[in-house]
Amino acid sequence: MDDKSHVSLEQQLCLVCGTAFDTGNILLDRRLRASMKHHTTTGWGLCPEHQRLFSEGFVALVECDPQRSGTPSGSGLMKPDQAYRTGRLAHLKRDAFARVFNVPVAAEKPCVFVEPGVIGQLQAMLPATD
Repeated sequence: MDDKSHVSLEQQLCLVCGTAFDTGNILLDRRLRASMKHHTTTGWGLCPEHQRLFSEGFVALVECDPQRSGTPSGSGLMKPDQAYRTGRLAHLKRDAFARVFNVPVAAEKPCVFVEPGVIGQLQAMLPATD
């Protein structure tokens, strides 16, 4: 049985956690050919949880393994599909990020990729709680 159809549910991959999520959009083959699978991934976005944090003024720090990640483009920036995520995440308010790293992050950027150890150093800077 062919599981393709002329309609598909759109999914995107979360920039922060890398998981697929439904966007709520329906895609339609204008020629009504059975050319699409049940779900179609169209690009990158933010899952509901990370969209909420971004809307509240947080920037996500996504730890990536540089040995397993692809090489950055000519601009020196790593693309989301090149990043090999380790699974470690941290969220900082934008103003705190600018103070800690002494560099602002653009308002439209929801996340930055960091090398292993950066999140651990940030955790070490936090006061001990009992």
